[in-house]
Amino acid sequence: MASKSKKRGLSLEEKREHMLQIFYESQDFFLLKELEKLGPKKGVISQSVKDVVQSLVDDDLVLKDKIGTSVYFWSLPSCAGNQLRNARSKLETDLSSGGKRLAELAEQRESLKRGREESDEREMALEELNTIELKHKMLKEELALYADNDPAALEATKNAMEVALSAANRWTDNIFTLQQWCSSNFPEAKEQLEHMYKEVGITDDLDYISCDCSNSAETAELNSAL
Repeated sequence: MASKSKKRGLSLEEKREHMLQIFYESQDFFLLKELEKLGPKKGVISQSVKDVVQSLVDDDLVLKDKIGTSVYFWSLPSCAGNQLRNARSKLETDLSSGGKRLAELAEQRESLKRGREESDEREMALEELNTIELKHKMLKEELALYADNDPAALEATKNAMEVALSAANRWTDNIFTLQQWCSSNFPEAKEQLEHMYKEVGITDDLDYISCDCSNSAETAELNSAL
C-alpha cells in the first residue's frame, strides 16, 4: 500500500497572505507575541511569524510603532491598496521611460546604419584604413628605435653630466681641503693618515675631472656609456 505523500508547507508568499488576513479581518493592533499565537490558526507556525511579519513591514504592507516599551503592528486594507497603487504607478512610469529609451536606441541604430551599408567601396575603404593603421604602427616602432638620439634627451643628458661633474669636483676639492687640514694639524700622524686615505679609496692619482660637455662626439660617447 502506497504511503500518503507528506503535506506541502506554505510558501513565503502564502504565509504573508495568511498573516495579512489576520490584520484585515480584525483591523486591530497586535503585539508580536499575539501574532505568534494567531499565526498557527492560519497555517503559519509561530517560529515563522516574526520573519513573515518583518517582510510585510519591509514592503510597507504592515506598519509598526513603539508605544512605551511595546511594539505594535497593524495593517488596514487601504494600506495594501495604496501600496499597490504606488507600485503600479512606478511600474507604469518605468515602462513608459523604457519604451522611450527603446525607441531612441532603435532610431540611433538606424541612423548609424546609414552610410555603412555593405558595398565594394566600403570594403576597399576598410582595407585601406587597416593598411594605414598598420603602417602607422610600424612607423611608431621605428621612431622608438631613435629615442636615444632625441635632441631633447641628449640635451638633458648633457645637463645631467654637467651637474654630476660639478658635484664630483666639489667633493674632490673638499677631500683635498680636508687632507691639507689634517696634515697641518697632525703632522706626526702622516703615515697613519695616508694609510687611512688608501683604506677609504683616496689614492695618489685622485684629481679633478675635466670634460668638455659641449663637444657633441664626446657627449654622445658618454651618453652611450651611461
